Amino acid sequence: MREAKVRTITALGLGLGLWLGSSGIGTAGATLNVLCGVDESWCGVMAAAFRANSGTDVVMTRKSSGEILDQVRAERQHPTVDVWWGGTGDAHLQAGSEGLLQPYRSNNERDLLPWAQNFLALSGGRSAGIYAGALGFAYNAELLARYEVPAPTCWKDLTSSAYRGRIQTGNPNSSGTAFTMLAALVQLFGEDEAFRFMGDLDRNVTEYTKSGSAPVKAAARGETLIGISFMHDAVTQKQAGSPLVIVAPCEGTGYEIGAVSILKGARNLETARRFVDFALSPEGQATGVVAGQYQVPSNAKAALPAAAPDISMIKMVDYDFATFGSPEERSRLLRRFDTEILATN
Repeated sequence: MREAKVRTITALGLGLGLWLGSSGIGTAGATLNVLCGVDESWCGVMAAAFRANSGTDVVMTRKSSGEILDQVRAERQHPTVDVWWGGTGDAHLQAGSEGLLQPYRSNNERDLLPWAQNFLALSGGRSAGIYAGALGFAYNAELLARYEVPAPTCWKDLTSSAYRGRIQTGNPNSSGTAFTMLAALVQLFGEDEAFRFMGDLDRNVTEYTKSGSAPVKAAARGETLIGISFMHDAVTQKQAGSPLVIVAPCEGTGYEIGAVSILKGARNLETARRFVDFALSPEGQATGVVAGQYQVPSNAKAALPAAAPDISMIKMVDYDFATFGSPEERSRLLRRFDTEILATN
């Protein structure tokens, strides 16, 4: 997905009046600069809702988690951004372990669900969980019938020659979704077997996308048969009318905790803290479903979107955020992926 900047203009209800572009009209108060790791539509709705809540103008730039981590590292000495909102939690943990984040404990943390409380503690108070979502894949039912191929139900089904040239997935170097997939497969199968699987899968992959949600969007448009993404991203496309069938892989799967963090050296620290408070509130988390997003919110008082995948019914790996949230492990796995998978293309 292309990089996008969002600046709020008006605020009606949740503040849905917004303009997507590279510049905008300033409003009263300090301008908060936010790097956004969720879908572009949610970036815009959240920016407008915070503007309505606080009167503060927001410039929000949408990037994938890996790209955000690279920018935060590059700007270590002179940060241009105040808040990192959304995107996979392991990337936030990596930034925290490198001293790139500012600790903050919001009053709203007392209302967080246990998995979010655990994530906050693991981060040392530097990152707070705002949503959770399970990894899976989705196939286009109309294309499946046209190609007369079997419906996949497991990870290892995806290596079948029936799907040659018919799968898209993210590139873990830029996509937090794809890195979650890489780490989850290692935890499910063991590292060597996971890389053998990805080598077999590679024969069927037509594109490693920069954005983690791009594969299911392509499947929804009929541009590919199968897209590997977080299941809530597939729900968004299905709710819009696409003929997607969403699959929780039979072997089990990984999951993400999306997070919010304040960058160390933030120029607008007090406003950044207010943004985190809003992001953890029921009102802030309600912006997801308004934007057509179906993650599970972290605040126990927030309403669960009716169409959200029931993650309690999905077989999940006991995802090791401490290990796979470390810079050393991330770098090592990405080097192996680049050498053994990408280098063969």
